[in-house]
Amino acid sequence: MKRNSIITGTLVTLAIIFVVLLMIWYTIKPEPVYIQGEVVVKSVKVSSKLSGRVDSLPVKEGQYVYKGQLLFVMSTPEVDAKFRQAEAARSAAVAQQQKADNGARPEEIEAAYNLWQTAQASLELAQKSYTRAQNLYAEGVVAKQALDEAEAAFKAAQSSTAAARSQYEMVMDGARREDKAAAGALVDQASGAVDEVESYIADSHQYAPFDAEIGSIIAEQGELIGSGYPIITLLDYSDMWVSFNIKEDLLPKIQMGTVLTAHVTALDRNVTMKVNYISVQADYATWSATRTKGGFDIRTFEVRAVPENADGLRPGMTVIVNWDEL
Repeated sequence: MKRNSIITGTLVTLAIIFVVLLMIWYTIKPEPVYIQGEVVVKSVKVSSKLSGRVDSLPVKEGQYVYKGQLLFVMSTPEVDAKFRQAEAARSAAVAQQQKADNGARPEEIEAAYNLWQTAQASLELAQKSYTRAQNLYAEGVVAKQALDEAEAAFKAAQSSTAAARSQYEMVMDGARREDKAAAGALVDQASGAVDEVESYIADSHQYAPFDAEIGSIIAEQGELIGSGYPIITLLDYSDMWVSFNIKEDLLPKIQMGTVLTAHVTALDRNVTMKVNYISVQADYATWSATRTKGGFDIRTFEVRAVPENADGLRPGMTVIVNWDEL
């Protein structure tokens, strides 16, 4: 009986010692370091250069769209009016250029030629009259006044003929080179205005720039939207990574190309990923030391890793890495 009591007491004592030792071990055992990350994908905000109302919105949030698929259409009556004005200005400039290139009309050319021929006939008559007056003056038949009058008429006919001929040649040559160049420049200017308005009209229809999932739609059909206001956010799952914010004292364990094994809590499975980016400077939170024992503040750096198999991963999922296993 006494022996059984001794054995029982010994076993109880050993059990107590074991429990105490186990508690001490758990107390002094270092806690494993876990790093929490988040799945991130490239997001692109699609907007329009125009301000106006959303006329059509044929897609929905969560829908998968393909490159070139229509996302939304903006209603822009003001731009349509500007386009008609620009086209009218270009048509007027083209007409001016054609007028400068074609020169005078056939009727104008014929009229100028007839004036020249009339002036030429008048010159011939004035020349004959002047010659006759010279002969008569030499014979003493007419006075010096008559000769002077005939000479003045002859010189006036010469000037009129020269002017008529110059007018005819100018009509035949058409517009000056400078006028033609100016008309061509006006056409270029008007064409540029048309191209600019056309680009605005084309921008009223926005298409998916790549295959993606629609993450969010900010505006609704019929809403008035300002220029550059993002309407749809696209998520590109082909460009996915996991973002970690790691304290600087843990950075020595990783480098570019380091392979990490992470646990995705939402999928309850492990994923292998490779580090492809380490921030060049601290850009997140700071752990502040108590400074009671001469501690220092510790900053964090962003580290990104690309999963080798991204099946099932979605933006925002939590990823856990056991840093002690690196």
